[in-house]
Amino acid sequence: MIKLSNIEKTYRTDDIETRALGGVSLTIGEGEFVAIMGPSGCGKSTLLNVLGLVDRPTGGRYEFAGEDVSNLPERQLVQFRKRHIGFVFQSFNLIGDLSVEENIELPLLYRAMPKAERKSRVREALELVGLQHRARHKPSQLSGGQQQRVAVARAVVGDPKLILADEPTGNLDSKNGEEVMEMLTTLNEQGTTIVMVTHSPSHGAQAKRIITVLDGQVVPEKEFAL
Repeated sequence: MIKLSNIEKTYRTDDIETRALGGVSLTIGEGEFVAIMGPSGCGKSTLLNVLGLVDRPTGGRYEFAGEDVSNLPERQLVQFRKRHIGFVFQSFNLIGDLSVEENIELPLLYRAMPKAERKSRVREALELVGLQHRARHKPSQLSGGQQQRVAVARAVVGDPKLILADEPTGNLDSKNGEEVMEMLTTLNEQGTTIVMVTHSPSHGAQAKRIITVLDGQVVPEKEFAL
């Protein structure tokens, strides 16, 4: 589903040029669960941002489902991202003034989806993460684990081909972290492709494959039994 060929990413300021990714080439198949691991500052988050079409690569080619998305115009890039990619962040990124169901519904509003379909999808997403009883609550009324469940529901409500998770358990205790990993594993078993950045060896080991990044480059991969 994903093919990166010699991807480069360089950040420039007036005085400094920083090479975050240097010639990254990799493939991720449809339905995989991949963990991206490596030390802080190695380029993991930059790679995730490139995969999520948040950052444009400085060089190289990015193919998503057979389509070259490396140089799409910004408007097309935004629409492509809305249709095909869901995001889960370490800091949850929920909107405090909105209820749980309104936070989950937000990506569908951006896609101008009819109200009846939006409500149906939100209801299904709430059931998936077991938070039907919290639908009218605000994020501040939830625990950290529950907030991350809302974030997962928001990521999947649009039925994306790909979910990108950036340290999804980083702000959670071990119990809630394991519950989030169980949800991601279930989604993957249902066919969703998942790419997750993590510092946790135990959580990385729950993926089907680990991609290790060091100094902006991919080092030999380690396969895990399914």
